[in-house]
Amino acid sequence: MSAPTATRTAAGDTASGTRRSARSAGRWQLPAAVALLITASVCALSLGTPYVPLHQVPGALLHADSTLAGIVVTELRVPRLVLALIAGACLGAAGLVLQEALRNPLAVPEMLGVSSGAALGVAAPLVLSVSLPAAVQPLLAIGGAALGGGLTLLAAGLGRSPSAVLLTGAAVAAALQAALLVLMVMADQLDLQLIYRYLLGSLSARTWEDVTGLWPWLLVAVPALVLCAPVLSVLRLGDEDAAALGVRAQRARFAALAIAVVLIAPVTAVCGPVAWVGFLAPHLARWFNPAADAVRWLPWSAVWGAVVVAVADVPARLALAPVETPVGAWTALLGVPAGVALLRSGNRRPAARRRAAGSDAVGPAPQGVEADPSEKEVR
Repeated sequence: MSAPTATRTAAGDTASGTRRSARSAGRWQLPAAVALLITASVCALSLGTPYVPLHQVPGALLHADSTLAGIVVTELRVPRLVLALIAGACLGAAGLVLQEALRNPLAVPEMLGVSSGAALGVAAPLVLSVSLPAAVQPLLAIGGAALGGGLTLLAAGLGRSPSAVLLTGAAVAAALQAALLVLMVMADQLDLQLIYRYLLGSLSARTWEDVTGLWPWLLVAVPALVLCAPVLSVLRLGDEDAAALGVRAQRARFAALAIAVVLIAPVTAVCGPVAWVGFLAPHLARWFNPAADAVRWLPWSAVWGAVVVAVADVPARLALAPVETPVGAWTALLGVPAGVALLRSGNRRPAARRRAAGSDAVGPAPQGVEADPSEKEVR
């Protein structure tokens, strides 16, 4: 067998192996998500004080007013689980929107001033002893998130450069976090404990009232997400190619940020900034289906965001019982290394596909003619 033929055969084997690996990972996506979600739900409803055996959970749900276990399950654990799923889904979808709009896998709410701005909008009235109804908190969070995101885009030159947006967002987020530290210095001891737990992201003592407060915002955000997903796929091509296809990249980037704000701010108002869910969930969706586009990744990012928060809330509630730890601490502790590992793995897959395609397409250089350096690198 000649050298070119052997090279093409090896390249074909590599490409087919990569495709088989991607299809295998895609087949496992639904079973993995369902298994993790069921396990987290069972633990959330059954474990804790009081302990409710698994076979008693259906009875506790049906007889909520007649037993202590029924009251605990239906009034405390079920709304907490539902809120974890909704919050995770919103953060996962917002993370994908930001990453696709800015064409950067590191673009997350925590690095664009969105989460910090929302937290500042909610924490400021508490420290300043301004009495406001609970229904106003999502509006304050949206205002703060819009302020942080707007400052990021304005400082980055109205979003002309995705990389400039990300770097400027990190600076804006740092400035907003400094403002939060100033508020914490001004707060008394009781308010300081509340703010500290809130800033780490917590689902403690959440009720059905907190869950129902999110539905109006979801009714606005979900249709916007459906309309936004095809545009995100176009933005991946770059601003010039997007303009050639009739998409104004600058306006589309502003719209994507607005959708991310509507997704993130109400969740932050209720739970606080649950960290790095928007980073991990999109990378999980891409890892299981690397050949897809934003339209297919978006629902799976929401699913994996819900799974991540639901799973992280189990050790947050039980690891140091009877003391609860913030769920945001666990999502950051587990999500950052897992997301980095998925990012590195995802970067290797496209490189392997490009090398396989290039080796198959590029033939040997004629005798006496030096091969192009890029072709040498491909081979």
